[in-house]
Amino acid sequence: MAEPGEQLPEEVLALIFGHLPLRDRAAAAGVCRAWAAAAVCSAAWHDTTISCYCEQEGMLPPYLSTCLDHIRNLRLEFEPSKEPSRRLATELLTALAGRTPGLRGLRLECRGEKPLFDAGRDVLDAVSAICRAARELRHLDLRRLPFTLDDALVLRAARGCPELRSLFLNNGTLVGSVGPGSVLELLEACPRLCTLGLHLASLSHTALEVLAAPDRAPFALLALRCACPEDTRPPLCPTKPGPCCAAATLDWLWSVTRVLQPAVPVAALRLCLSGDSVGPVRFAALHYAATLRVLEVRAAASAELDSALERLAERCPGLREVHCFCVVRPSVLRAFLAHCPRLRSYTLKLTREPHPWRPTRVE
Repeated sequence: MAEPGEQLPEEVLALIFGHLPLRDRAAAAGVCRAWAAAAVCSAAWHDTTISCYCEQEGMLPPYLSTCLDHIRNLRLEFEPSKEPSRRLATELLTALAGRTPGLRGLRLECRGEKPLFDAGRDVLDAVSAICRAARELRHLDLRRLPFTLDDALVLRAARGCPELRSLFLNNGTLVGSVGPGSVLELLEACPRLCTLGLHLASLSHTALEVLAAPDRAPFALLALRCACPEDTRPPLCPTKPGPCCAAATLDWLWSVTRVLQPAVPVAALRLCLSGDSVGPVRFAALHYAATLRVLEVRAAASAELDSALERLAERCPGLREVHCFCVVRPSVLRAFLAHCPRLRSYTLKLTREPHPWRPTRVE
């Protein structure tokens, strides 16, 4: 009589195992021969999440080392303040750099508190080793790293990862050490890069000109973070028109018109502002009426914001999604439903509700 697991094809088992934490994979591998074979199948490892804060040394499957070659996209979670978790994460990254030239995506996420005065040199060195070895790397997300990122890391990515499509360096540190020159070299070395997250001080007018070049792949997302004084912010005044930015994410209090320009069309705009939110919404209504498809606003509720949203609804009939994470008056909802026939999803709450707020689908 066949074992229960042998009734399922290995491809199906591998797909299921790919969604399990490592310790659950190890437990499932002991059920029967078919499950043991599926646990080491390459398809089960293409997209892998490893949580070093719960999968300590004794909990990692013994066959992990032999499966590193199969990993294409890795999400690695760890706690920098806990030495065993941190050591395991850096060892895995170092081993991956030596074993997996086919790595396509890497996302690092730190949980818990960062030790005081911790530069994270061991972790950043391991990331640099990945950039040096994984020439097929296409996606690198360092937004959840609590360490200051520097020019050396960006230049290593530029020289070692020419296939990069997305790179996020806009982490939560107060000080950004990536200079505009390094970003420019990155853009020139990675012509397919179309999604970029930076601290504002790392961006320059020249970089925007490179992104807007007609021979470059259309740009999809520019996410900027700023936590520096007003007098240190460089003026950004791109003048050449072009399909530079399909989406922009702005999460700081500043004059939005110093980054968004009428000549650079935007299809998706996400505003996370602690101050004036009315001006950016009015700006979008005035200049992006023909291109805006997605709008997300995280700001304080006000009558002025409601009026700006109503005006935007009238001018942007092509909107497909609008999400406003503050209470709005009923006339705002009526305006979007009346003037946006292509609207398919919205978050427009008339009364305060418990979070998370769920969008409403338009049938």
